[in-house]
Amino acid sequence: MLQKNKAILNNYEEAIQLEWLETNGLGGWSGSSIIGCNTRRYHGLLVAATRPPTERMVLVSKIDETICINNERFELGVNNFGDAVNPKGHLLLNKFTKGLFPEWTYEWKGVAIKKTIAMVQGENTTLVLYTVIKAPKSLTLELQPFIAARGYHELQNDKSNLWWDVDFKDGIFKNHPFQDSTNIFISVPGATYQHHPNWFEHFNYDEEKKRGLDFKEDLLNHGTLSVQLKKGQTIGIIISTENPQGKNAIELFEIELARKKALLEKQPDSETVRQLILAADQFVVKRDDKLKTIIAGYHWFTDWGRDTMISLHGICLTTKRFDDAKKILSAFAKSVSMGMLPNRFQDHDQCPQYNNVDGTLWFFVAIYKYYLATKDGQFVLKELLPVLTDIINHHFQGTRYNIKVADDGLLFAGEQGQQLTWMDAKIADWVVTPRMGKPVEVQALWYNALRIYSELLHIDNQHESAAHFATKALIARQSFKKIFWYVEGNYLYDVIDKNNNQDTSLRPNQLFAICLPFALIENQEAKAVLKIVEDKLYTLVGIRTLPVSDLRYVGEYGGGLFKRDSSYHQGTAWSWLLGPYIDTLIKVKGAKGKAQAKVVIQEFAHHLEEGCIGNISEIFDANAPHHPKGCVAQAWSVAELLRVIIEYKLY
Repeated sequence: MLQKNKAILNNYEEAIQLEWLETNGLGGWSGSSIIGCNTRRYHGLLVAATRPPTERMVLVSKIDETICINNERFELGVNNFGDAVNPKGHLLLNKFTKGLFPEWTYEWKGVAIKKTIAMVQGENTTLVLYTVIKAPKSLTLELQPFIAARGYHELQNDKSNLWWDVDFKDGIFKNHPFQDSTNIFISVPGATYQHHPNWFEHFNYDEEKKRGLDFKEDLLNHGTLSVQLKKGQTIGIIISTENPQGKNAIELFEIELARKKALLEKQPDSETVRQLILAADQFVVKRDDKLKTIIAGYHWFTDWGRDTMISLHGICLTTKRFDDAKKILSAFAKSVSMGMLPNRFQDHDQCPQYNNVDGTLWFFVAIYKYYLATKDGQFVLKELLPVLTDIINHHFQGTRYNIKVADDGLLFAGEQGQQLTWMDAKIADWVVTPRMGKPVEVQALWYNALRIYSELLHIDNQHESAAHFATKALIARQSFKKIFWYVEGNYLYDVIDKNNNQDTSLRPNQLFAICLPFALIENQEAKAVLKIVEDKLYTLVGIRTLPVSDLRYVGEYGGGLFKRDSSYHQGTAWSWLLGPYIDTLIKVKGAKGKAQAKVVIQEFAHHLEEGCIGNISEIFDANAPHHPKGCVAQAWSVAELLRVIIEYKLY
């Protein structure tokens, strides 16, 4: 397990940089800093996906605990009010561990208490277990819930008309925050309740302040729940949108404990692998009663087509979650429109957005890898192959955003004001990296789509059509080799536009011409690409999106929205690209490359102990020491590292 000791926990400035996360398979979560001080608007003890996996609400921001013993009161909570940190419960923390669950041990004056937090899969329910490890006599545990009851992108304030009424019976606190909201239940067996509603003002969220956003929030506390405990006793509380009457938190925890242990059965004896498998589990969520999807990242992303298809191999196939993979592929197959996979699904029943070119092509790769892993011909050929046929036809005929096969057999995409590749930052009407024309990785994906489609047609005994599209793939490959090699730079152009202007930007996108199942370049050209990526773009935590020598290079990602988005792909290092990099290493260098890849993983593994403990961040500063930035837990970051570790036995 991963662990932080007393020296770190008692140091507020150091500990506040570290986070924890638990999720519920619906798109909801529970998470905060490891000392319990919320630093983001997205932190909360119960963040519920009210229409899974979307429309998340921060219902219960936190619960602060106080221990009363020997006529003394010891507050375990930590809050930043701007001009003061109060209380300072981190000074009582002795240990934080992240094994199957996040756990805290508080210790002082002969008292030791362990706290464990888990979520119930398939429910908007958080469990908190308290165990009195030692105590000279019985003690009172007081719990003070702070209610936010707002959308996860918003902030609450004391002018809001949250309802103060509480129904308390048989140890269950019930509040209906406002007319159209879900109920909030807090079950504390054997507890008493004192009702003294009051707003607490100006909780400061430093991570929001760093991002140039509003960072102060007011939270409503309705009252205090109190329960008597003694040495050796464990009490489990339930925080939920569902009535917990008749439910037992400890029994629910045991079910979740068994579920997580099962995820790790027959897996390599490696702490890195174990943590990544547990991290991967967080992203698989329900889309409805029958289908599933992959959340792109916590805390602010929903499910994105591109991210899901890139992540599917590492999240589901590597971990042998084949049924989940099938449900995900089926869900996205049903959402194809005009031969395109959705770029992302939105909240509040808004129509999916289709502004991407590569996500649809990644769909082919995901299906191909699913077929190789399962040999599920019935599903792939009967349900998915007709969808792929529709996609291929639309790409030849032309679809949204000028996406159409050009006369040379390569795929053109783009129109003014649209960002269609994974380098998709946009500020108002400014597309930071427009990449209109023929992006290099899109050609690699298009070539793979044609080859995969041809192979599946062969398997389905459509041999004439298979041969036809194999020829189309060959034409695309020949055209690519004619126009994409940048002789002076000894690498691949990043984009060739409609006027055949060549973008010489040195970017990592060219790795996909080597690392995908069907390579576009090999031998000396592949070696040259690998060398320049290693020399100019590789960092210990990811691959830079521009070299330091480029005038557009930004070494540190941060500041307000404009500054952040304008640097998102202008140097910033992306950890998910370590997957394609390692694929390329091993394809080009063989056994030597595998040995080098093991070192890459070893040097990266330290990141599991920073940022959000046990997770992999979305991006990193391009400059050393490469601080983690962006989402604290990103699906394709976890997926690609886990995939290559298992696939190449790099543990």
